[in-house]
Amino acid sequence: MTPFAAPDAATQAYAQSRFETFLPLAGRSYAQKRNFDFGVNNRSNVSCLSPYITHRLINEYETAKLVLKKYPFQKVDKFIQEIFWRVYWKGWLELRPKVWTDFIEDLKTIKEDENYLKAINGETEIECFNDWVKELKNFNYLHNHTRMLFASIWIFTLGLPWQKGAEFFMKHLYDGDAASNTLSWRWVAGIQTKGKNYLAQSWNISKFSNNRYKNVKLNETALPIIDKREYKISPLQIKKSDEIKEHIIVFENEMHIDFLDLNKYKKIYFVLLDNKNRSLKLSPKVIDYKKAVIKSQLNENQFSAELLDENGLINLIKSFKKFDVIYPSVGENFSFLKRLIRNNDLDINFITRKEDEFCWKFSNKGYFNFKSNIPIILSTFKLN
Repeated sequence: MTPFAAPDAATQAYAQSRFETFLPLAGRSYAQKRNFDFGVNNRSNVSCLSPYITHRLINEYETAKLVLKKYPFQKVDKFIQEIFWRVYWKGWLELRPKVWTDFIEDLKTIKEDENYLKAINGETEIECFNDWVKELKNFNYLHNHTRMLFASIWIFTLGLPWQKGAEFFMKHLYDGDAASNTLSWRWVAGIQTKGKNYLAQSWNISKFSNNRYKNVKLNETALPIIDKREYKISPLQIKKSDEIKEHIIVFENEMHIDFLDLNKYKKIYFVLLDNKNRSLKLSPKVIDYKKAVIKSQLNENQFSAELLDENGLINLIKSFKKFDVIYPSVGENFSFLKRLIRNNDLDINFITRKEDEFCWKFSNKGYFNFKSNIPIILSTFKLN
């Protein structure tokens, strides 16, 4: 089944249905087959939940709880770990927000040369890479293992800047996420874990593409990219207030609002930025997908709500200066919101999920440390 036929699939009900279809495969089958990319018409070995989790039509904790309701942790540990990678990446970036701002600044100085244009148009001499470019543009999704292979070819065989690859993914992926995407590209390049890069190899591509691609000519001995910048841990930038607000703002990457007491708000404002206010420009299909996600929430829930673009939000704050905001995390939405707060003297109360803040404190080191604390996370929030 081809995933994500937007906008029909951009709903919470569809996300839950897809999860229920995958659930029987979350154990041994997933552990054994998850790294195989069988092609766009056969995604049964992976969950394909990432676009919904990215926008939090469903969230990581809810997903983990439902899986563990059916299976003991030992049988689904690989799937649970994959779910929590997203939480870990987000926490890691929250503690080091300058990684995001430096990435955005780096992009301003990189020129788009002929080799770059050939890459994004799928006109290289590497068949699998060209096919993946077309798949990404047509379906706005790539298998997770394929993303790693793609990034490695981009950086080490084609010799292109990792930043432009991360930008390209964000432009086309329905599940594009500031933390997961940026930090995964840094990891492949060898600057997230300094000195340890990820090298695509011909045998790996052949095996995990189910022999669709053979004898791929790659640079299999490339050294890691060197970036001498160091990033110290910063306090979380989450301003909170006990004052009751009558209005709440929700950005498109934090749509899971069921944990809120919605009755206390006069109105809920869903906000979707267009490209003129984004550092990373999104394809029209991705913008339309995000719009469909918001409209699904407007249609499925019984509350007074409205979809705003940035101009609508700017006009709104001329009348109101105090808002609750579901914390959008480091990335485009938060960068925009910080500018808005600074320029308009807004009184903002950020609302976070208690699970997020608890998990993020384990993101101060590598994923191995985070992974060792997953049982504590599960027990603390009674997810197991």
